Amino acid sequence: MRRSDKKLKKITGAAVGVVALMTGSAVHARAQAFADLKNGLVDYSKADLEPRKACETLGKFKSAEIAQITAASVPAAGMTPAHCRVTGLLSPEIAFEVSLPAKWNGRFYMIGNGGLAGEAMDDPGRVAQRNAALQVGFAFAQTNTGHDARKEPSGSFVLNNPEKATDYAWRAVHLTAVTTRHITKDYYGKPISRAYWNSCSNGGRQGLLEAQRFPQDFDGIIANSPWVDQTGFTVGAMWNQKALTTAPVSPAKLAMVGEKVMAKCDAVDGLKDGLIDDPRKCDFDPRRDVPTCAAGTDGADCLTAPQAEAMAKVYSGPVSNGKPFFPGYMVGSEAVVTGGFGGGSGSGWMNVIVSAQPDRKPADFNLAEGIMRYLVLRPPQADYDYLKFDYDRDIHLLDDWGKQADATNPDLSKFRKRGGKLIVTYGWADTILQPMMGVDYYEQAVAKNGSTTPEFFRLFMAPGMGHCGGGIGPDRHDSMTAMVNWVEKGKAPDSMVASRVADNRVVRTRPLCAYPQVARYSGNGSIDDAANFRCVAP
Repeated sequence: MRRSDKKLKKITGAAVGVVALMTGSAVHARAQAFADLKNGLVDYSKADLEPRKACETLGKFKSAEIAQITAASVPAAGMTPAHCRVTGLLSPEIAFEVSLPAKWNGRFYMIGNGGLAGEAMDDPGRVAQRNAALQVGFAFAQTNTGHDARKEPSGSFVLNNPEKATDYAWRAVHLTAVTTRHITKDYYGKPISRAYWNSCSNGGRQGLLEAQRFPQDFDGIIANSPWVDQTGFTVGAMWNQKALTTAPVSPAKLAMVGEKVMAKCDAVDGLKDGLIDDPRKCDFDPRRDVPTCAAGTDGADCLTAPQAEAMAKVYSGPVSNGKPFFPGYMVGSEAVVTGGFGGGSGSGWMNVIVSAQPDRKPADFNLAEGIMRYLVLRPPQADYDYLKFDYDRDIHLLDDWGKQADATNPDLSKFRKRGGKLIVTYGWADTILQPMMGVDYYEQAVAKNGSTTPEFFRLFMAPGMGHCGGGIGPDRHDSMTAMVNWVEKGKAPDSMVASRVADNRVVRTRPLCAYPQVARYSGNGSIDDAANFRCVAP
């Protein structure tokens, strides 16, 4: 069914806004920077492999999936070396790019997509990641997963062609990875020695699906803040929207609750440092631990009973048939941050879980509504009212889409057998996605794959970190160097040093410990120096 322009215009401007947030134009789709990788590679590899043919000849490369292909030489510019850029379409409409440096290190590096994808290949954030990979000699690849979000925002791409749902869910990434291997081998005359995936959010979901479905595609997969359970998130976002629409909570109240949370939870781990080490260890209840407004009042320094109940629902997550269905958000995620979604200072929940403007939908709900309307319901219902959703009766409406998009399968035996390595990171203060998705998935993987799971899969939780970065805790870490060392040197990462940067200077460092270990202060030296902490059992 081909949609009309009139129908497309019904998709709200807010939906377009969330596409911008959750795609490659925002930090939420980006991987952590290469950081120290360039230095780390020097001691055991050089980028000295050269192509065996002219770049432009790749414009004639053929495969069963390639519908269009062009190749052009790109001269060196600044720190970015000369390279061959191959672009085209994989049938039906999957845009892809493979960029091949003039001096290759034998490795392949691919990034994923944010939210409902559809990013332009030349998005500035994506270009920055491509250039960083080329600078250290990697072949680089990316895809838009089969649609252009500027023309088909939210999930509306399925109105034009229902097959695009499968391309978005998993097919496009796999086809791009396979195509990249063939093109790279043709260009250099040698196969890729090692392949790496490094991406965040929906890109983390894509990485996990690669490990689960196509274990041969990548040797090392880094899934930062992965969207493990897309359908569970969708139910949770509708749950939160209903609760907070019934009892709106102002920015001032959110900031006040954040202060109450920190006052009660900061020192639970034995160190008063402005960070909540593990929010699960703090028994905070807004109905009990925040002042209750006097009857008939609604001040900034208290919560009305309905407001306290609404916040409790966000923390606890949705309930179905009397049982917890999906995790909520962690205490500490509501803390005031600088440079959150929308810029400026305010609670991490603002514009993501709670709307700052009555006429605009918060980003999480907007994303979930698009998933529900276009990807879950068959046929799509562009005017579906989420208030119709019955949490006891309608949960299974999402089952079919979950089979396509959810990365919840804990069986990683095939990935492990072929030597694959997996690193998952998550911020405890994430407000875009629920951090317990990462914890629950890891624990399920250990239960399925056995006690030796850390031999190939490790989880790192970051106190105070938001979605893929940001927040109030140390949020910058070099998981890529850790991964290369693990895959190629057999050195498994027990910890990674994370930094917090303010005003262009490092103000705090802390070790991120392999879960379930946590960082504990030695009792000597600055609490802002990672050297004074060690990883121990909780």
